[in-house]
Amino acid sequence: MIEIFAISLGLTLLIELPVAYLWGLRKRALLTVFMANLMTNPLAVALHLTGIPQIPIELGVVIAEGFAYSLHVEKRPWLLAIVSNALSWGIGIF
Repeated sequence: MIEIFAISLGLTLLIELPVAYLWGLRKRALLTVFMANLMTNPLAVALHLTGIPQIPIELGVVIAEGFAYSLHVEKRPWLLAIVSNALSWGIGIF
């Protein structure tokens, strides 16, 4: 069971951190992306394992991460949350 959480978080970070870097984020803002994913990903996986549909879970993740990003990301934090999560979710389906 722990493997599922570790793989999911690892893949999410492998996708979303480079997206954030390409977005222009550095230092504190990149750390914010890392910490937001550290908080939202395990919860999202746990909720998914209980049978809750993925779309409402992802919407919650985007809202939580968008709020976190808005604290330290200057350039379109909400769009970053949408783009990075859509990309990681889309790749995760395969």
